[in-house]
Amino acid sequence: MKSSAPYRAGQRLPLNAGTPAGEDDQRLVLRLSVNPRARRISIRIDAKSGEVVAVAPSERRLPDAVAFARSKADWIAERLEARVEGLPLEPGATITLHGRETRLEATGTTGAARLSVDAEGAVIRSGGDGEAFGRRVENLLKREARQALTARTDHHLRTLGQKPVRVSIVDTRSRWGSCSPHNRSIRYSWRVVLAPPAVLDYLAAHEVAHLVHADHSPAYWSVVHRLVGDHRPFRAWLRANGQALHAVGR
Repeated sequence: MKSSAPYRAGQRLPLNAGTPAGEDDQRLVLRLSVNPRARRISIRIDAKSGEVVAVAPSERRLPDAVAFARSKADWIAERLEARVEGLPLEPGATITLHGRETRLEATGTTGAARLSVDAEGAVIRSGGDGEAFGRRVENLLKREARQALTARTDHHLRTLGQKPVRVSIVDTRSRWGSCSPHNRSIRYSWRVVLAPPAVLDYLAAHEVAHLVHADHSPAYWSVVHRLVGDHRPFRAWLRANGQALHAVGR
C-alpha cells in the first residue's frame, strides 16, 4: 500500500479519494498524525471535532496510513453514525460522577459549584448563568478528578516502590491519560472521574505501570495485573462508554 504522495503531519484531506476536503460532508475529513511512540498504523475518531485521524509512527509511513484509513471507510462511517452528541454542563442535565448519576441544579446566585446528596441522590448545585455555570461545574469535576487520581496514583507508586510524580489534570479530546517517564509526569483527562472508581483506579495503574515499562509489552501488562488484577473488564468498559464520557461538557 505504498504511495508517492507527499503527506505531512497535520495535513487534512478527504477520506474518500477524489472528493475535495470540505465538500459535502465535513465528517469525511481525514487528519494525518505522526506519533513516534506508535508501533503500528492506526485510525481513530477525534471525539470533539469528529474528524478521522490516521496515525503513523513516522511521516514516511503516512501514505500507508492514508491507504489503511480509506480501506476502512465503511467501518469509519458506521462509527461516525454512532457518535454520541455533546452533553453541556447546564442546569437540568444529569451526568455521572464516580459512576453515580448526579443532577445539575442552578442556585440563582454567583457562588461556586458544590456537591451534596439529598433524598433524590447526588446533586451539584452551582451559581452562574450560561457558560459561567458550566465553568463552575467543570472546575468542581476537575477538583474531584485531581483528588481521586492523585490518591490512586500515589497508592500504585507505593506498591511499585516508585518515587513521586507530577500529576496534571487536563481537558483532552480523546485520550484518558499519558505518562512521561523521563520527566516523571502523568497527565489525566478529568472526565475519567465520571467513570466508576474501579475504572479510574485502572487508569491510574495503567499510567503508573509505564514508569516501569514505556510500552505495551507482556512485561508491561504483567505490572498492570499486579496492580489491579484482570484489566480486561476495565478496558472493555472504557471502549463501551468512552464516547459518552468524552461528550460531557462539550
